[in-house]
Amino acid sequence: MRKNFRHRALAGLAALAVIVAACGSDDPAAIGVDEDPDLDTDVTLSYWLWDSNQLPAYEQCAADFTEESGIEIDIDLFGWDDYWSNLTTQFTAGRAPDVFTDHLAFYPQFVESEVLIPLDEFIERDGVDMDKYFPGLADLWQGQDGLQYGLPKDWDTIALIYNVGMLDDADLSADEVGAATWNADDGGSFEQLIARLSVDENGVRGDEDGFDPDNVEVHGFGYSNPAEAAGQANWSGFARSIGFTHLADDNPWGVQYQFDDPALADTLTWWRDMIEAGYAAPLEAVTGLGQATLFETGSIALVVDGSWTLGTYTGLDREVGFAPLPEGPEGRWSMFNGLADSITTDTDHPEEAWAWVRYLGSIDCQRIVGESAVVFPAIQEASDIAQQAYADRGVDVSAWNYYLEQETTFLFPVTDYYDQVNSEMAPAVEEILLGRVDAAERLAQVQTAVDAVMGAG
Repeated sequence: MRKNFRHRALAGLAALAVIVAACGSDDPAAIGVDEDPDLDTDVTLSYWLWDSNQLPAYEQCAADFTEESGIEIDIDLFGWDDYWSNLTTQFTAGRAPDVFTDHLAFYPQFVESEVLIPLDEFIERDGVDMDKYFPGLADLWQGQDGLQYGLPKDWDTIALIYNVGMLDDADLSADEVGAATWNADDGGSFEQLIARLSVDENGVRGDEDGFDPDNVEVHGFGYSNPAEAAGQANWSGFARSIGFTHLADDNPWGVQYQFDDPALADTLTWWRDMIEAGYAAPLEAVTGLGQATLFETGSIALVVDGSWTLGTYTGLDREVGFAPLPEGPEGRWSMFNGLADSITTDTDHPEEAWAWVRYLGSIDCQRIVGESAVVFPAIQEASDIAQQAYADRGVDVSAWNYYLEQETTFLFPVTDYYDQVNSEMAPAVEEILLGRVDAAERLAQVQTAVDAVMGAG
């Protein structure tokens, strides 16, 4: 089967904002070369990635794929910001890569602009079992038209990462971190914990008399830049644990955001209070140096971050531990996200691009990714391999899997106009955390603007 896919108009795409994110093969022939006589094995496909930590694994996948198929894979690697700006430019010019790693924050705009090839006919023809992926991952990549625009490649959740030495110095235990509770009123035992971990320049801890919040040497708590609409690796799990959901129907492709929910205002107000108390790192520090750097230099004792950063923290010259996010009145929750590989309408080789995407989504490639122990692949068997690879290194990663076992995950908010929603929400979060505005009042303004964007007001 060969289709003539036409490059379509990219209305609105140029304005897309950069948002600061079973044993054996699946089928008798994992790549599908032998069963498709129309496949051209004398081509080179372009494939884009943004995560340098994953590059070696995908280079190995590409080498194995080429050895079996004859199709060459040219991998281009970009940093996160450059990745999306370059991709937008190439889409506009009609020179996008054949295949690229896609993100949920961006793909609704790509679907609307008709620059992605639906995979349904390929999937049906080749009998690809979509149930092999973790529940919900494949569904995230179905557009509002019901068509499939990507095959899942991995999944991620959010957890706490702590400096074991600093925990010992504070006479705290890993069990206390793992059993931490949180609420927006008094912060629960989690607030007590990060206060204890905070140390000012005179050696006074945050839970001791005389602590100076204006001259802190070690902040108890760190986080990634929270100024975004999803709050993925920072405030989202906290807000969900007291009842907040991004969308009214709490499902992908919703249209009614709920940023004016008091639970979100309470969460961000607590976050601001922790910064002012000296227990949490200042917003300027985490947006400047980044929480991983601050953690590495000993300026932060504990951070909240995503499972895709495991390699960064386990590679440091210090002992680290992991725990699920603190338990709120409604439990422990984490956003559940997953990347996928998509085919662009700019490709001159849709069949060959599908063969590569199919291989990327197969157990053969995902085993390799699992063995690299950088991310958790989308197929259970390969994810188990990743967790065992970490265990072999002496790293317990059960904290990241906790939410899947407890069924306390919620999905990344997949909607149209996410870039515009983010442009409304991001500055509001920043203003709240800098103490410039009242959270409830500012979020009400955001809600009005977002309703207008979504056409729901």
